[in-house]
Amino acid sequence: MTDAIVVEGVRKRYGDKHALDGLDLTVGRGTVHGVLGPNGAGKTTLVRILSTLLRPDEGRVEVAGHDVVSDAHEVRFRIGLLGQHAALDEELGGRQNLEMFGRLYHLGARHARVRADELLERFGLADTGRKAVKEYSGGMRRRLDLAASLITEPEVLFLDEPTTGLDPRGRAEVWDAVRSLVGGGTTVLLTTQYLEEADQLAHRISVVDQGRVIADGTANELKALTGGDRIDVVLRDGGQLGAAVALLPLPKPEVSVDADRRLLSAPVTDRMGALSGVVRALEEAGIEAEDVALRRPTLDEVFLHLTGGDDRVHDHVGEAV
Repeated sequence: MTDAIVVEGVRKRYGDKHALDGLDLTVGRGTVHGVLGPNGAGKTTLVRILSTLLRPDEGRVEVAGHDVVSDAHEVRFRIGLLGQHAALDEELGGRQNLEMFGRLYHLGARHARVRADELLERFGLADTGRKAVKEYSGGMRRRLDLAASLITEPEVLFLDEPTTGLDPRGRAEVWDAVRSLVGGGTTVLLTTQYLEEADQLAHRISVVDQGRVIADGTANELKALTGGDRIDVVLRDGGQLGAAVALLPLPKPEVSVDADRRLLSAPVTDRMGALSGVVRALEEAGIEAEDVALRRPTLDEVFLHLTGGDDRVHDHVGEAV
């Protein structure tokens, strides 16, 4: 069996609202699969169904080879779940928290202590085992929460926006921990509000909108959907943006302008031809540029392109469904 997660035609309704509307998804074993979508797209509902916290109204869902409805006990035995908010006792130390989780999972006292020590070492927290969690940094706390979700060595781990609220250092610490897990064979399903996070971690990404997967592929494959490369031009004088758009040899309907950053951006097909043409046109017009660069589209731009660019695109914490 090559797929750790199989979702076929899943529907879930809340009254008249379809949170999931025929969603299909497969996740290969030992990979990180990112799930992105606008606010209310159905990502959290999907995680709740996968982790047996909700039953689908229709469709088939298997995790680690077991049906989430008819074989829910076996699924729970094989998964870990890290939600958006830490589930730790602030007054206890890291080792005490992990031992407590071990006992809640019916590990013997000795096994729980050994497992706690293994996880503290694995996540770089061995020196903080007795320190109260309330004294941990955000990144340390999230790493401990991640360690707690692995107390039973799950085959499949669900991470629901795992770095929300963390500073860049804390996010990098969690990213390193996730990479280490996947290197050891764990399958990870990641929902995130940070598109950069999916770009950094995910082997494949599914974009979900209105309860369906509307695009699926690697980060590069999804970026290619927006038309390939782009050219960015940052002007020294933002007041010349309008003139630059008018004279540059770029497809006018597809040029985007960011006045605050003095930036104009457009898709291009001939990379070097577009670059030389833009530079030449700016010089001839006497318009000074601070920077001219070719780049691949960002996942933010993919997101906007695939979901129509409306205000549902920005994925917020506390998604209702």
